Amino acid sequence: MPILKHAKKKLKQDKKRTLDNKTFKVAFKKLVKKAKEERTPESVSAAFSSVDKAAKKNVLPKNRAARIKSSLAKSVAAPAKAAPAVVKAKTKKAKAIAKKKMVAKKAAPKKK
Repeated sequence: MPILKHAKKKLKQDKKRTLDNKTFKVAFKKLVKKAKEERTPESVSAAFSSVDKAAKKNVLPKNRAARIKSSLAKSVAAPAKAAPAVVKAKTKKAKAIAKKKMVAKKAAPKKK
């Protein structure tokens, strides 16, 4: 335990700052985890704001915050840009139908 008056004050300040930093850290970790699981724009937006707040308060470095935000943005955008899934059909008839659908998609005129 500190003996001097300024050391006591410093200890008190450090405890308060540690508690504040921990709340920011826990909040942004929880929201980032939720955003990665759900992948909805609302959850990603909440995670972005919490990461920004944590970076602003120097709880985490700015480059790490940017990296986290970038990976979240990619995870949300990934399903929309995914290539059409290949249909695995068990019967010959189902394979033929799937093949016709794929050919029809390729042959369809593109809208401008």
